[in-house]
Amino acid sequence: MTTPTLSTVNQFTEKHHAFTNGGLRSLIFNENSNGLKASGAVIRIGRKVLIDEGKFFAWIELQNGGSK
Repeated sequence: MTTPTLSTVNQFTEKHHAFTNGGLRSLIFNENSNGLKASGAVIRIGRKVLIDEGKFFAWIELQNGGSK
C-alpha cells in the first residue's frame, strides 16, 4: 500500500499553480454535484480539508474524457 500525497488547499495551490485557492475551494464546495466527492479526492478530518493529489488528478482526467 502506498501512502497518498495529501495537501491542504493552500499547500495544493502553492504546489500546483494552475489552480487558484478560490477555484479549488469552489470545486470542493460543489463536490456533490461535480463528482469530486465520489472520487474520494477530498478528505475531511474535523474542520481540516485535505486533497489526495493522486485521486484529484485522476478526477481531472475523467472530466477531460479519460486517459488517452
